[in-house]
Amino acid sequence: MSKIVIVYHSGYGHTKKVAEAVAEGASGALLVIDAEGNLPDGGWEQLAAADAIVFGSPTYMGGPSWQFKKFADASSKQWFTLAWKDKLAAGFTNSATLNGDKFSTLMYSFTLSQQHGMLWVGMGMHAPNGKAATRDDINNVGGYSGLMTTSPSDASPDEMVPGDIATAKVFGKRVAAAAAKFLKA
Repeated sequence: MSKIVIVYHSGYGHTKKVAEAVAEGASGALLVIDAEGNLPDGGWEQLAAADAIVFGSPTYMGGPSWQFKKFADASSKQWFTLAWKDKLAAGFTNSATLNGDKFSTLMYSFTLSQQHGMLWVGMGMHAPNGKAATRDDINNVGGYSGLMTTSPSDASPDEMVPGDIATAKVFGKRVAAAAAKFLKA
């Protein structure tokens, strides 16, 4: 079984809930970036041992949180030695509006993965786009390059759209399947 680590920052708990659903789908481990932008003790070693790293950040002001950016900048030691080269990578984000410039945050994670020489895993599914589509459909927000979820700014993490949480679990399974397929020893 592949080792999948979901490394994420969550400011208000919504991105944490998404990360937990991705981890459930992927049978992966969670690695939290704290409020100061730091990993816990042993975090860098956990990422070094991973076969796949899933990056997660809320979208604030059209990009990832500063805490996530601090983590990304701190990964320059791994970048210098190509320590993450050929690991799988994927990403997710959450914001308060249906668009909210989520794509910019996903592209930040994608660019980070490419700087590291990683192999990116997208959603691998279509978005429902017919008149009968509802917010509870899988991939209703319409991400292709990565997982996008939406939480109204006045909603608690427990009030997140069930379809978004279900999509996060499916996305986690997608990353696990890609890891099993492409990282065979």
